[in-house]
Amino acid sequence: MKYLSLCLSFLFYASPTSSFATAATSPSLLLSPSPTLSRPSVLFSGGDTTLAAPPPLLPPPAIYANAANAGASKLAGSPSKIFNLAVSSGIQISLGCFLVLGVGAACPELARSNPGLQKLMMGAFGLPLGLLMTLVTGGELVTGNFVLGTIAVREKKATLSQLMKSWGVSYLGNLVGSLLLASMVYHSRALSPISSASAVAIATAKTSAPFAATFLKATLCSYLVGIAVYMASGASSLASKAVAVWFPISAFVALGLEHCVANMFLVPLGMAFGAEVSVGTFLLKNLLPVTLGNAFGGAGMVALAFGGAYGRKD
Repeated sequence: MKYLSLCLSFLFYASPTSSFATAATSPSLLLSPSPTLSRPSVLFSGGDTTLAAPPPLLPPPAIYANAANAGASKLAGSPSKIFNLAVSSGIQISLGCFLVLGVGAACPELARSNPGLQKLMMGAFGLPLGLLMTLVTGGELVTGNFVLGTIAVREKKATLSQLMKSWGVSYLGNLVGSLLLASMVYHSRALSPISSASAVAIATAKTSAPFAATFLKATLCSYLVGIAVYMASGASSLASKAVAVWFPISAFVALGLEHCVANMFLVPLGMAFGAEVSVGTFLLKNLLPVTLGNAFGGAGMVALAFGGAYGRKD
């Protein structure tokens, strides 16, 4: 029983080495002093080596400090590094959307009899997986960079030109990755006829809403995505990161909000399956307002709001 207890303790407090967990408890990286944190120890075989594990979740001021450091690290990357990681993130988010179509969107009878439960299934299975993969692997997701990059610039850890580089290159890489996976899914015929029809319906609906409504739905979406990324920057274990991601991301999908990178996959895939949507309609009636709303929600409603509470006062 003692051995089992030690193993469970180790698994619970193990910390992945991603850019969102870098130096999570290093005092030199915090913008302001944080309360002393009690950290349990894990004793390995031999009895003389103790590894102090970080807490699963840092206090709010330290979460903000970690977010600023993570943003600075991302903005310091070269364009080629950002692009490569952004392509990976586009693929990962698109894989999450693929799962949404394959599971939650493939339940037409449930949608008719219990639409709330069907929307919950669409939220629970898919996009949380995509974002979690991106966070753990250190990917470059433009909606995450709207938050982390803005915090880094506000705290004078990076420049505005670095922020624009990060946003532009990660956006392009996300688009490339999303379109690549959309092409693979279409040509593989991996979706069932029901899921393919759902892809057409989703693409049509996303490009039919008024500009203002789409912008507002994108703003709300980016607030939830930004909060997920922000909370995950203060989580040191895989389990705590997963919890930080799952609730807000499943909420935005279940509520039918708009995410630019998800739409880079969903709308082109629906077009490939026959949705009567032109490239111009997709770009102007969906991708443009969604991108603007995502930027406003992430940078304005998350980054600057928490910066006012925990950031520099000068």
